[in-house]
Amino acid sequence: MRLLLINANTSTAMTDKVVAAARLLAPDCMVEGVTGRFGAEVIASRSAYAIAAHAALDAHAEHGAGHDAIVLACFGDPGILALKELAGVPVVGMAEAGCHFAAQLVQRFGIVTGGERWRPMLTEYVASLGLGERLAGVRTLQADGGRIAADPDAAQAAVLDAARLSITEDGAELVILGGAGMVGMVERVASHLPVPVIDGLMPAVAFAVAAARAGLRKAEVGSLALPPAVASTGLSPALAALLAQRGRVS
Repeated sequence: MRLLLINANTSTAMTDKVVAAARLLAPDCMVEGVTGRFGAEVIASRSAYAIAAHAALDAHAEHGAGHDAIVLACFGDPGILALKELAGVPVVGMAEAGCHFAAQLVQRFGIVTGGERWRPMLTEYVASLGLGERLAGVRTLQADGGRIAADPDAAQAAVLDAARLSITEDGAELVILGGAGMVGMVERVASHLPVPVIDGLMPAVAFAVAAARAGLRKAEVGSLALPPAVASTGLSPALAALLAQRGRVS
């Protein structure tokens, strides 16, 4: 089984980090990663998020063929519904997987992530998943995901403090460490907290592999069916070709 991880920012170090972790989570799968060809090195604003959605579609068009499932390895899931529409295989986002997994385990979950502007963005996104009432709150760190990934030792105390506030003040019964930069942090902080702690990568990989193994077919009707063919201008050749071929599954 071939699993593709799409990192929609432009940090190859972040891609390498999540791919290495995913290979441990799915040792019987061939896990490959692709980094956004353009955009922000770290997604920490609405504008960077919008660009990242395009970058994710571009990466899929160029590298998606031949894979059995795709994980959008970027918490906040930029472009997730468009990816689901264009892809012929299961697509799972880290944020959607983490939130739905948490909601199966507890009544209220909290999110801790890097980058202060993510608070409203993630609050809105969780509401779009239909889980707004289950979200205890979003706690953000001043450091963005790139800084956390580059120096997890320095970030550990701040992550713990934010997680404790999520539990004691927001009422979280489980804490999600959101972001590719948080991968590997669960092992550092979980034993110091009184509730379960997860990241988004673990459930995303599990859901993607399970969906691929189930052999689920692509929907032929509905909002996530393949879109009508459309001409385009200024896109990469691969993405333009994908949009132009109605009925193509890749």
